[in-house]
Amino acid sequence: MHEPSDPRVGLYIDFDNIVISRYQQLHGRNAFQRDGIRNFDKTGRDADPVVAAKLTAATVDFNAIIDFAASFGTLVVNRAYADWSVPVNASYQRQLMSRAVDLTQLFTTTTRGTKNGADIRLAVDVVEDLFRLPDLTHVIIVAGDSDYIALAQKAKRLGRFVVGIGVAGSTSTSLAAACDEFEDYDSLPGTSKAAAAEKPPAGGTPGTSADAEPEQVPGTVRKLTTIPMFSDTGEVQFDEPEEPEDIDPQTVATELLLRALQIGHAKGDADEWLNTGTIKNQMRRMDPSFNEKPLGYRSFTDFLSSHSDLVEVEDSGPQRLIRLRPETGTRH
Repeated sequence: MHEPSDPRVGLYIDFDNIVISRYQQLHGRNAFQRDGIRNFDKTGRDADPVVAAKLTAATVDFNAIIDFAASFGTLVVNRAYADWSVPVNASYQRQLMSRAVDLTQLFTTTTRGTKNGADIRLAVDVVEDLFRLPDLTHVIIVAGDSDYIALAQKAKRLGRFVVGIGVAGSTSTSLAAACDEFEDYDSLPGTSKAAAAEKPPAGGTPGTSADAEPEQVPGTVRKLTTIPMFSDTGEVQFDEPEEPEDIDPQTVATELLLRALQIGHAKGDADEWLNTGTIKNQMRRMDPSFNEKPLGYRSFTDFLSSHSDLVEVEDSGPQRLIRLRPETGTRH
């Protein structure tokens, strides 16, 4: 049971905004429309392998977004707005539902899609929640549109701490200024691992196109690594039955610990010692199913001791403290 003083967080995701922005960040202005991504099904028999490779390279790691949101407090509202019948959106459904995201359906009423509908519906829901949930302390808006400036300002006037998350190159500077804190998607812990794009089947290279603007196309396409969570079922077709995954729970727990510590260090000094209780709470916020005992450890302290190659634990003071070892190379 939460204490009355515990921060309570509302997370609101303009899904199309982030997915389209990410694709165009990697592949150039108007690439999403030019490549016909809205109705593109990469699992289809006739799917263009080049476009499929570009779409895969631009996959958004929503685990990283949700984990970062959870670092502010308990997630009491967790919504994503989109037309979930669209193939590119439907491919994310299983992943989002495994993280308890409320998928709000927006029906397409025009040929231009649901963009304005998402803006309006999200804003209306936030304002309603601000009055319906007086204990809501944080509002996190995942979008880059200047349309949300008034919403951010309203939430701040009502005493809420407003956080924005957007994609570089597609975020309004005025929206960033209207928030109490704004984070670039690329700076979130867990999303900064970059690698050259894999060579696609004959026909082209992901991340480039003949008419793309040079300044919009990075020299390398980031290959995102989705850190599997205890509750994650992976990205599969929504209507397929769940199948058990061959994932080592020890590895998953280690990745979860690293992600929690990365977030803790990112929010403070890189060499700062962190309270072990705070880190465990963060791990539970990121994945409520985490428990060290089924992994064979009598306590969380034993779990940390088994990772002495990655972390340092300080027991000399009144509180047990922890930090990442500098040589791990995982601090940001």
